[in-house]
Amino acid sequence: MTNETHMDRQAVYDDYERARRTFHRLLDTASKDDLARPTRGTKWTNEQLLWHMLFGYMVVRALLILVRVFGRLPRSTSKVFARVLNAATVPFDLVNHAGPCGAVKVYGPRRTAAAFDRVTGSLERRLAGESEDDLTRGMHYPVRWDPFFQDYMTLADIYRYPTQHFDFHRRQLTLGSGNTVG
Repeated sequence: MTNETHMDRQAVYDDYERARRTFHRLLDTASKDDLARPTRGTKWTNEQLLWHMLFGYMVVRALLILVRVFGRLPRSTSKVFARVLNAATVPFDLVNHAGPCGAVKVYGPRRTAAAFDRVTGSLERRLAGESEDDLTRGMHYPVRWDPFFQDYMTLADIYRYPTQHFDFHRRQLTLGSGNTVG
């Protein structure tokens, strides 16, 4: 993340589109056995990790609300909030792990792909409506929750976050003959 004052929106749109195409290709070419195979470096199957990659985009919608609220308050307010969330890392990790395990039973590959399209489309529309001032608002984050969270992130950083998360986890997939795809 950069915390820069100007954001290249087209680069974010391009990253979302690249991730969308990659996500569909991964799901479209994966067999049931591929999806059930363990991933590299996680306790999830490929299908569960793919859902978690989608969830990285889904969670941004909630983060956008938090930035809008905390970005208007004194920075110390979000700093305290981030400390509280950091203290709750163990329960967060448990929920973060269990979520994809249950979600894939409800969603399945086809619904997961459709959800990816809806969520990225929603984020693109929201980004198009953001003012430059709004994109510079920010807040403190629980850095123990995700390797891509920085202590302080702007709204622009939050729009970039899900694709960084996606690209990181894509390397952990073991689709197609047990090799990483992509």
